[in-house]
Amino acid sequence: MASLSRAGAGVALAFAVSGTLHLVRPQLFEPLIPPLLPNPRAWVVGSGVAELACAAGLARGASWAPAATAATLVAVWPGNWWYAVHTQRSNAHPLHKALAWGRLPLQLPMVAAAARPYR
Repeated sequence: MASLSRAGAGVALAFAVSGTLHLVRPQLFEPLIPPLLPNPRAWVVGSGVAELACAAGLARGASWAPAATAATLVAVWPGNWWYAVHTQRSNAHPLHKALAWGRLPLQLPMVAAAARPYR
């Protein structure tokens, strides 16, 4: 069985933590859901379940896990983009605005690490 690279392990850990937070504290992620999508809680819970499944798949060396993890990152990117734009136009604290934008470029190396997570 293939072993996770350091970057792959980082993605798996990030997905495990994030997926757990999506389920335990969904209200933290609901603002990231664009208003054109109905029922933000369902999107948050669904993406949390997907993240946990991907983390488990990466940890087990499942052949489907790299593609699913990269696809999950790509799928949530538009919501992160929408949130960054929305936050920029709000009265949010400047640090909050910077963090909203800062997460966007961080997803690029995560997609790369997810696509080739094994040594």
